Amino acid sequence: MPTENASERFADIDRWSTHSAVSAMFEAQLAAIAAIGSELAVIADAAEAASRCLLEGGRLVYAGAGTSGRIAIQDGVELGPTFGWPDERVAYAMAGGENALLQSVELAEDDVEAARRDLAAISIKANDVLVGVAASGRTPYTVSAIEAANAAGALTIGIANNRPSLLLEKARIGICAETGSEVIAGSTRMKAGTAQKAILNMFSTAAMIRCGRVYQGLMVDMVISNRKLHDRAVGMIERLAGVEEAVAAAALDTAAGNIKAGVLVALGAEIDEAEALLSRCNGILRTAVDDFHSSSSAQEALQ
Repeated sequence: MPTENASERFADIDRWSTHSAVSAMFEAQLAAIAAIGSELAVIADAAEAASRCLLEGGRLVYAGAGTSGRIAIQDGVELGPTFGWPDERVAYAMAGGENALLQSVELAEDDVEAARRDLAAISIKANDVLVGVAASGRTPYTVSAIEAANAAGALTIGIANNRPSLLLEKARIGICAETGSEVIAGSTRMKAGTAQKAILNMFSTAAMIRCGRVYQGLMVDMVISNRKLHDRAVGMIERLAGVEEAVAAAALDTAAGNIKAGVLVALGAEIDEAEALLSRCNGILRTAVDDFHSSSSAQEALQ
């Protein structure tokens, strides 16, 4: 398996200078990112398919073991603070459970029954999206999770670093970054892990864009959890509504910290009108702003 193979080039790396070793690792990281290039269209297709499920009320479910599982969970954990994605709409299936986040759990990745139990415990459904990540592409726990999600009718996306692989075959959409051998043989937390993280970053961010959680390049569903983020939110409303800081701050307060509603209030909508607009537009601010402007123009024409 390429990701497990030892490279003759690095056979004496323990005798190299530290600078030379670090330089080699840097080159390997660049190569890992380059390996994703051929999969960009597939990543985009996966994000669009996932967003359709999510807009219908589905959840994002991340599954994996070891390094790959921890990288997958990190992606899911970031969706809440970054995009305001609800905690109840993200779920995880980690081989070995929560303990495996901090330490290795022996044999957990081989437990196919545990994967089935974990998927049953979170009640995987047809409109859910399961993302299974495994460098080898054959980790039994992750493959079993994909199979269980398929059986439930969920959209399944597999991310691997070897081709061909069972994970890619089982998943409805397979994404493969063929990163090859590592600088340290078998240490897939390096090149393979870097590629996995980048793929997940692009996939989930693109899905959130399609779900209307980004407007004009800004995170308009961001959770305001501290003063810095409050100030950032005020700045977003200033920019998007074209108003002064004081007006933007007042609009944000009126909207109880909801940036999207705050933009509409700053544009002149009443808070009830803003909330109704967003509800009708499935939370997509661009559509709500267009509808508000159209409505305002129509009212002006009647006057």
